Amino acid sequence: MVRGQMIPLGTRACYFCAALALSEEDLHEYLTEPVSALPPAVSSRLPKLEIFLVPYLEREADPNGRAKAGAPEPVVAENKPADERSLASGFVVTENEATLAFAVKDAEVADYHYRFYRTIAELVAGKNGENVPREYAKLVNDELDRNANGEVDEESWRLKMELTPRDRSGERPSKRFRAYLRRSFIDTLTLYLHGVCCDIDVETGPRQLASHLLRKRLRLLRSIFPPPEGYAVLPEDLQTMTRPATGGAL
Repeated sequence: MVRGQMIPLGTRACYFCAALALSEEDLHEYLTEPVSALPPAVSSRLPKLEIFLVPYLEREADPNGRAKAGAPEPVVAENKPADERSLASGFVVTENEATLAFAVKDAEVADYHYRFYRTIAELVAGKNGENVPREYAKLVNDELDRNANGEVDEESWRLKMELTPRDRSGERPSKRFRAYLRRSFIDTLTLYLHGVCCDIDVETGPRQLASHLLRKRLRLLRSIFPPPEGYAVLPEDLQTMTRPATGGAL
């Protein structure tokens, strides 16, 4: 039974490398480093994590060899699958735990970190966005009131562009607005968590949220989910560091 071979990773996580041999340096980059950088207030909101590192992941195929639409779980593959069946990651959530699987062969560590923190952000947000902080919702509504252009990532940008005035005009926001708010929070929290762990650059472009608004979001998340001691997110954090900083965004 694979779960009997899981290796503890702190108190709330464990891992297993399936059909894959990783060095101690690899394990540090893929597991120790990103898990250690999780803010305590984020970790406390997560179920127990079971992390599987595998060579490749693919969508389950139907009898004709085509990828099944909406297959419940990805399948571990030792050989690289066809592009249309290939998956970078997948996760399954039960009442008490979340099983996370990541394909790491031929993948850049930075891309893996992004996928790891995006999965964490989705778990924090909740399936329907029920755990998005009210302070974040208020901040996003203020941005919309000021017709602020742009978003953090492609999907939240697309959902934002689909909003109409009616989506926010009623007593209860529309399903479309709630979907946008959830994705906006996930994209922003992903950036925040990735920035806590690593030095990253934010790409500029016509769909990118203005820098001063993005900083405002990151400061809010920093107040809700303070980084672990010794980690920095924004340049001003460096002034209060008691030891050399790790991470940083913008």
